[in-house]
Parts: sequence; C-alpha cells; structure tokens
Amino acid sequence: MRDENLMRTYMPRRDAASRSTTSTSETQPMSRSAAETGAPTSGLLDSYRVAREPYYRAVGDEVALYEAAYSVRMPIMLKGPTGCGKTRFVEYMAWKLGKPLITVACNEDMTASDLVGRFLLDASGTRWQDGPLALAARHGAICYLDEVVEARQDTTVVIHPLTDARRILPLEKKGEIIEAHPDFQVVISYNPGYQSLMKDLKQSTKQRFGALDFNYPEHETEAEIVAHESGVGVDVAKNLVHIAERARNLKGHGLDEGISTRMLIYAGSLIAKGVAPLAACRVALVRPITDDPDMRDALDSAVTTYF
Repeated sequence: MRDENLMRTYMPRRDAASRSTTSTSETQPMSRSAAETGAPTSGLLDSYRVAREPYYRAVGDEVALYEAAYSVRMPIMLKGPTGCGKTRFVEYMAWKLGKPLITVACNEDMTASDLVGRFLLDASGTRWQDGPLALAARHGAICYLDEVVEARQDTTVVIHPLTDARRILPLEKKGEIIEAHPDFQVVISYNPGYQSLMKDLKQSTKQRFGALDFNYPEHETEAEIVAHESGVGVDVAKNLVHIAERARNLKGHGLDEGISTRMLIYAGSLIAKGVAPLAACRVALVRPITDDPDMRDALDSAVTTYF
C-alpha cells in the first residue's frame, strides 16, 4: 500500500491544496499549521524578504541545480571553505525565487528550543514564541542554518522530521505538530575540511540532504568578484587573488585556512578608501589568519611581490 505522506516532498503544492479543503471546525488533538488553516501569513515574513538582488557570480550549474531542488523541496547542503560565497548564494536564490529567508548562525550553545521555540512570560501571562525553524516551517520560508556543525548534535536532530517525507515539526512542549508550508525548505552549510571527527554531521543527517560543492572561483572570476564588491580596479583585484592563491597552497603546511574571497574584498575595500596596499593586506589578509612569525613573514613577502 502506498504511503501518501511520501508525496509531500515531491508535490507540496498539491498537498496544500487538498489540505485547504478540509474543514477547520473539527477539534484536533494537535494544532495545525497556518498553511492548513488558511490564516494570512504574508506580513509575518516581510522583514525576511531579500529586497534587492544580491550580487552573485555563478561559476557552474549551481543555480539551475538549486532551482530544481527547490521545485521538489529537497533539503540542500552547501559544502565549501569559509568565505567562498555559500551565504551569498542562498541570499541570491531566495531573491530569485521570491521567498523569505530566515538565517540562523549556529553555535555550540544553541539549544533545540532556540530553533523551534519556547514559552515566555510577559504581563499577560505565558505565551508561546516560535523559533526561526518553526516560523519558517509554519509560514513558508527558506530556513538557512549557517555552519550547522557548530551546533550540538542533539540540537540538529530536530530538523530530521522536516527533511524527510514527513515534512513535519513536532513542538513537544506545546503539544503541536506543524506540517511544513508548501514553500518551506531547509538549507544548511558547513566547511567539511575544517571539522574534526568529533564535530561533523551524522550520516543520518547528511543523507537527508542533496549537496552542492563550493570552492573559491577561478582566478579571473574571483578577480571580477573582488573588483565589483570592493570598488578597486581589476588589476589590483588580480594581484589580491594572486596573494590568496599562494596562501591557499600553504593550507595544511602551517595554515589552518587559506585567504578567502571575503577577506580579499575586505582588503580591496580598504585600498579603495585610500589605505596603502601593503597596510591593507597586512590588516585584512595576513594578520587574521596566523600568529606565527615565520608564516607572517612568508605572507608579507608574497604581498610585497605584488604590491
């Protein structure tokens, strides 16, 4: 016998339409989501909409792949080094699709209640406040969990029911089950090369997601991005990228991380404001990534080569 719940992931709009015909007058043991009851929700997420088109330079077929994944509401995992454009990509896709984007910066102190919600006390008594995950699931937003492995594993498991065929979020403290809005999607990001074995995603979590690999762009493309975002000329941007490429070759040989595209934009922004290139590179590129005197000297020499 076919499990009808399996259709939720692949035909969410049809399911929403069928649920909306159900009478709301019957008393249910669990509360239903706003998507089912037909309650107006658009205004609640207005502040989470990306108002202006973010600058994003596609380097492959990631835009088309994400659009296909969103069309079936497949949860997506973005994998790549820090500062390579994962967050900007999510912002761009939210703008392109016209969907609200709720971003959560994960950390080791984050609890499940921080994601799903909690009861609060105010002058009127006790009231429930949805967390960002519940808000997105209830009203139909993209929920982006940035650097998800920074959160404890007992916290991240709360996304499991939302990332399989059930597409539900149980609120145990409230006695409610939220059936995910047809527009809801979970996106997570992390840097697999930076995580230890003790701080990685469980296989039971990974296998609920499709994955897109990100890396630093090719030389010409990265220079174009740096020039556009920082305001420096293309020649200066190319020199900054040369420095970054030399630093990235030292990853694992004295450096934990290479120089990211984000850092290049910081350096370019300082140069565009009149800071001397050598000083700008020391402040934005060299000093943040190492305290080792020998490594600093090596990177300073690389900077001197191009400026």
